[in-house]
Amino acid sequence: MYVLKFRGAGHGAKALIAELVGGEIARAAGLPVPEIVFVELDPDLARTEPDPEIQDLIRASGGLNLALDYLPGSIMFDPVAEKADEGFASLVVWLDAYITNIDRTPRNTNLLVWHRRTWLIDHGSALYFHHSWDKYEERSRDPFPMIRDHVLLPAAARLEEADTALSQRITLDLIRHIVSLIPNGWLDGDPRFAERNQHREGYIKYLLRRLESPRPFLEEAIRARA
Repeated sequence: MYVLKFRGAGHGAKALIAELVGGEIARAAGLPVPEIVFVELDPDLARTEPDPEIQDLIRASGGLNLALDYLPGSIMFDPVAEKADEGFASLVVWLDAYITNIDRTPRNTNLLVWHRRTWLIDHGSALYFHHSWDKYEERSRDPFPMIRDHVLLPAAARLEEADTALSQRITLDLIRHIVSLIPNGWLDGDPRFAERNQHREGYIKYLLRRLESPRPFLEEAIRARA
């Protein structure tokens, strides 16, 4: 059983790209992320749906979509009831600062507790630079001040250790591999790029430049925690 992310909802294919790229970078960083799969959706399913809004959503999402493995019996992470491990919290904060994930706050943690492990879900709001590619290489050096609202920031006491570990794990080859997973059809329609390979290179350049030392997003996270 999988939780389907509809291409026709919200920010469309860009949200699915962020979900795919952000989730797979998190997995490569050694963090628990549910399996991510591609799902072909038949728009004819809309005929059996009584709600007109859902009908429209299904029709708009016909074709290739994204889904995450459903974790049965999981519960939402509660920052009041759950004490996060410092090492784990530091890795997650570093990751979210790197991929500019604005959606892991106390109001919406996007963390699930399942079989006594904390799992990361919902990265569709990350990489928000790609909603406007203007000066994206320059913006790759932005510090990400929204990290101050991160639910795990108070527990992230080992950010420098996380930086040492993850900056070595996230390599050019890894980034190229993850970006290569983006389906061709999700890269169509952006007038800034003449072809899909240029579009993919845009993601690769952004993610690589963001890793260059010194990393403003790490410095910002340390300042925010202090």
